[in-house]
Amino acid sequence: MKRSAVTVGGKRLRAVALVAAVMFGAAAPAPASAHPQASGLLQCQGTESVHYQPGVTLQARPIHVTVDGHFSSCAGGDGAVKSGGYQEEFTLVTGCNNLLEGFQARRTYTWNTGDSSTADITGSSTAAVGQVVTQVTGTITDGRFHGHNLLQVITLPQPSALQCLGDGLASATGATTLTIL
Repeated sequence: MKRSAVTVGGKRLRAVALVAAVMFGAAAPAPASAHPQASGLLQCQGTESVHYQPGVTLQARPIHVTVDGHFSSCAGGDGAVKSGGYQEEFTLVTGCNNLLEGFQARRTYTWNTGDSSTADITGSSTAAVGQVVTQVTGTITDGRFHGHNLLQVITLPQPSALQCLGDGLASATGATTLTIL
């Protein structure tokens, strides 16, 4: 498979690694001093939806990927953050046979308060019992919760062999949780 790099949030990534996180498993931030420092733990629950154009098949090819994550329920921290989300869009070269590699990226989470948190993240995915679970860890480097660590877990349905044949896998949606410590 041909490996290529893409830029997401200012970081270069191996294309195959990024699609692993997206499948299996950005507003410009203000300086940290412009955001209140939250204390304690923030826990968010929501969904992540991923769309692929064209669909992901067994044959590696350029794929335009759109990621849309929504946290409909957040609790803890300083009490101000009640919901949030993240969006990413990029193109990479990949196929169904190589989607579980580790990755590094920069992700920006936006909050209902109007501010954001930018984090340097790493992740890996595992496939088990018809699901692909991606565990993302990192540190918030800018914005709300600056200096805090995070853990995000994304669970998406594992694509079947039939989905990877023909037109390919066009989208996947699953549950996600985010914990900021």
